[in-house]
Amino acid sequence: MDRALRRLTLAVFAVKLGTLAVNALTFPRLRAAAPTPERGRVSLLVPARDEAHNLIRSLPPLLAQGALEVILLDDGSRDGTADLARRLGAAVLDGQPLPDGWVGKPWACAQLAREARGDILIFTDADVTWHTGALDAVLAEMRRSGADLLSVFPRQDNRTPGERLVTPVVDDIILTAFPAPLLRLAHPSASAANGQVMAFRSAAYRRLGGHGAVRGEVLDDVAFSRRVKEAGGRLGLALGGRFIGVRMYRSYPESVRGFAKNALLLHGGQRALLVGDLALHIAMYTLPLLRRQWGLVALAWVQGAGVRWLTGRTRPADLLEALLTPLAPLPALPVVVAALQRTTTWKGRTYPKGQHRMRGGSN
Repeated sequence: MDRALRRLTLAVFAVKLGTLAVNALTFPRLRAAAPTPERGRVSLLVPARDEAHNLIRSLPPLLAQGALEVILLDDGSRDGTADLARRLGAAVLDGQPLPDGWVGKPWACAQLAREARGDILIFTDADVTWHTGALDAVLAEMRRSGADLLSVFPRQDNRTPGERLVTPVVDDIILTAFPAPLLRLAHPSASAANGQVMAFRSAAYRRLGGHGAVRGEVLDDVAFSRRVKEAGGRLGLALGGRFIGVRMYRSYPESVRGFAKNALLLHGGQRALLVGDLALHIAMYTLPLLRRQWGLVALAWVQGAGVRWLTGRTRPADLLEALLTPLAPLPALPVVVAALQRTTTWKGRTYPKGQHRMRGGSN
């Protein structure tokens, strides 16, 4: 049994490290680009619900990008989000009540798109920080790739020990499970996207039906990426590098709640698959550490360090974080337990678990 498990572990590591190597050579990264008049045709659109604590830091650099407009939709916030955004200089829309059959974020984005005047629509979350030159870098990547939808994976900005326990799994999944050449295939099943930054050509967005086409999708970003390919469009992906970053959660409990809302959906709504995935990772990463199988532990450390190098997270604290890779499945246990519940509550709204699409209801 031990020999079979070791062979399985080595095989999985071979796939993961091989995929990481391929992505190191082929996964697009945002690069510096000269300013272009095209930025004056861009609408930067921010759905926000109780995001004042993030906007105080993220909105000023977004406003400085030189876009045609920056519009924020306040989705029933109770923390002064709208007043802060107006004070900083953004145009603010007051969100309308959530209609039956819609998920909150697609409805907020649909309202933003209705008001936008730009030829390029970029939806970006309130916790995402756009650094100097980011918009020019995004526009350059859109031109280079010819993408109708370009989705960017921001660089993680983890600061506290609690944030470092779970949040890095985002980078690990995309860079060790999805080789970039595979994601360039035209088939809709070879699709991925990140709702934190979604840049559309306006004509393509409206041709697809806008966010109304994914109104009931909890994973609206992935659903949109598939629809782009189904319609014969081109999907682009890129790492944000030094241009776009994000601080998703500020504590371990917040990370657990955040990841639990999507964990089951990312496993096709199959509870057995979710539990089996966690069990496999405990066997692959944590069990070798307990057994002092240092060769396997070293492979986990190499993977962790490689992911951080590729995303540009090379500060000493980030590289030391890679040492936690063998233990990473253990902090994920509460995520799985919470994900197995029948419903999930996020920002005051409750959604059913185990299905990508809502089946009615105005939660």
